[in-house]
Amino acid sequence: MSTVTKLETKQVVTIRPANIQMLEVAIEGTAPLVMHRFSKKADLMEAMQQGSTSKKGKKHPPRDFEKDMHDATHVSEEGWQGIPASAFRSAMISACRLCGFKMTHAKLSLFVQADGFDAMEGQPLVRFEGVPEMNSMHCRVANGKTDIRIRPMWRHWSANLRVEFDADQFTMDDVINLLDRVGRQVGVGEGRPDSRNGGGMGWGTFKIAG
Repeated sequence: MSTVTKLETKQVVTIRPANIQMLEVAIEGTAPLVMHRFSKKADLMEAMQQGSTSKKGKKHPPRDFEKDMHDATHVSEEGWQGIPASAFRSAMISACRLCGFKMTHAKLSLFVQADGFDAMEGQPLVRFEGVPEMNSMHCRVANGKTDIRIRPMWRHWSANLRVEFDADQFTMDDVINLLDRVGRQVGVGEGRPDSRNGGGMGWGTFKIAG
């Protein structure tokens, strides 16, 4: 009777240092930017604390549309207006579907650096320039009733993006071309072409400046 002895083989894995590079890109809006920061968190927490008695005999003050507009705006700790950095990162990951690149790999390879943080939520923000105006639209809420949605709109806006990328996955030209697709085909903010709730309003598109 013969026996067979299995020889153990050792597999050597070499992990190289991350090849992370930075690219700065100026962008300019080609359609209005509309923002809608969720601003009802405090109201929801108060209602939850009060429980089932929260609505009994409660009088609602007149609606302040200017406050609604301000509350829907991302404002940094320093007081400037911003767009969530995650909006651009998510848009770049989404655009990878058009290029045949794995979105799961893009999540590990693309990062948008923040210029500051939201004063209320601490969310990383990219600073942008523009003068807001009030945008009001009718909408139907979950209970079937009609409401007026107040949001800030910037008809003309621009920003400077600082994108970190894994240079073993993307070249610099890849990142620029991906951002170009984001600006043309994906967009950022409310009503963007890549809206989860439909075809969007054509808002939030941009071009690479220069």
